[in-house]
Amino acid sequence: MKTIGVSIPIPQPYADELQDAREQADDPLAHAVPPHVTLMPPTPVEPAAEDALRSHLAAVAESVAPFRMTLRGTGTFRPISPVVFVAVAEGIASCEQLELAVRSGPVERELAFPYHPHVTIAHGVPEAALDDAFAALSSYERSFEVAGFDLYEHGADQVWRSVSTWPLANA
Repeated sequence: MKTIGVSIPIPQPYADELQDAREQADDPLAHAVPPHVTLMPPTPVEPAAEDALRSHLAAVAESVAPFRMTLRGTGTFRPISPVVFVAVAEGIASCEQLELAVRSGPVERELAFPYHPHVTIAHGVPEAALDDAFAALSSYERSFEVAGFDLYEHGADQVWRSVSTWPLANA
């Protein structure tokens, strides 16, 4: 069985900026998790379901048009979860629709918390590091077109790697 995830990758040069922020927070996952907006969280998948999942993701991508995303400022899930993130300020509804479509396929996944699109920049680090990450990117703002999403696999080395990309309709 594999563990997969589906996410919108953050394009360059913004991915490097957000990766640097995660490294500055001493987040232990900084090198294992590329900057992204999650559409399906880590989910175990039986090998027999992989082809159906890929077909489903292709159909979802064909049904969704590219959209503009703006990342702006920071937020946190504290005290519920020790996470600081860069907020999605534009493109929230498109992310929500895409996430719902992705999760409605042959590999369904219940969520522990309501879906909230974001880019994690610190997770599971001391409170002071969370505070610093929150402050460091509080005025961060970048915009780009979301033209597709990726299927990621969790490797034996604990690193998440993109294994397939689906462009959105007319991207």
